[in-house]
Amino acid sequence: MRILVTGADGYIGALLGPLLIESGHDVTGLDSGFYRGGWLYDDGRRRPPVTTKDIRRVTLHDVARYDAVVHLAELSNDPLGEHDPSVTFAINHRGSVALARLCKEAGVRRFVYTSSCSVYGAGSGVELDESGPTAPQTAYAQCKLLVERDVGALADRDFSPVFLRNATAFGPSPSMRFDIVLNNLAGIAWTEREIRMTSDGSPWRPLVHVEDICAAIAAALEAPREAIHGEIFNVGSDALNFRIREIAEIVSRVFPGCTTSFGPSSGDARSYRVSFDKIARRLPGFACRRSAEDGAEALRELFARLPLTRERFAAPVSTRLNQLKQLIADGQLDAELYWRERQAA
Repeated sequence: MRILVTGADGYIGALLGPLLIESGHDVTGLDSGFYRGGWLYDDGRRRPPVTTKDIRRVTLHDVARYDAVVHLAELSNDPLGEHDPSVTFAINHRGSVALARLCKEAGVRRFVYTSSCSVYGAGSGVELDESGPTAPQTAYAQCKLLVERDVGALADRDFSPVFLRNATAFGPSPSMRFDIVLNNLAGIAWTEREIRMTSDGSPWRPLVHVEDICAAIAAALEAPREAIHGEIFNVGSDALNFRIREIAEIVSRVFPGCTTSFGPSSGDARSYRVSFDKIARRLPGFACRRSAEDGAEALRELFARLPLTRERFAAPVSTRLNQLKQLIADGQLDAELYWRERQAA
């Protein structure tokens, strides 16, 4: 299968491209290039060729020869999405829908969109499934729902979108992120010998290992059309629904000798437990295979091997929002997150 992966140099894309190549697919990447300076380690795997391009500037020619497109290239989490909601909507909603329309026009038959369990927002405490209520609390989460709605409306016999609502990712990737909860706590534990919470840790979050996200994407690409056409799947495992303080406790067991501290209730309304029954039953070949403990242990082993320093952990490129702020401050990006030299050209 000829596959285009947008966001190929990102946290998920850096692992997905090699996995798809190793599975026998012909893979090409597209990426804005915002985070290339943050490559943490070289895993020695074969990677696809990558074109540097903003998804807002993708043309019909860019997508014309592919059987499938996997779309990862968006502003990547709630804090980043809130930095400038107008830019978030321009990229994550309008840019993603425009890309899907080009894919349909070009004859791309399968479109895999990575949505997010953050669409559930302020949940009721019960495990929410794909047919349950959504309550997005941020521009990032609102955009995910809008893309599901608008790209879902494009589905027909020749164009099959599928929507993967990922739980909060964790685990090592060459294009590392330390702005997601388990990775962040593990990084603090290694560099500061402390597990420091800025809240009381009471909100619920579902977790999923980044390699299990890649496995779900691969399964969605390879499944029979009738299994995925127009479908939404929560990506994760019922066993990986945790309160944030429980995630801190897991990290404390894997990184012994750390002190643990909690803060007051943050007032953040985001708290949701999620049901992953549908993906376990209905997406052929998929199962979550890695626990939170597995991810924390892999991070500890990686940090020891590098070794990870305080300076590298705290570097702007390790946190997506900080990296974009740095690129803007340095004059490399404009306020709309276009590269200045490319815009001028």
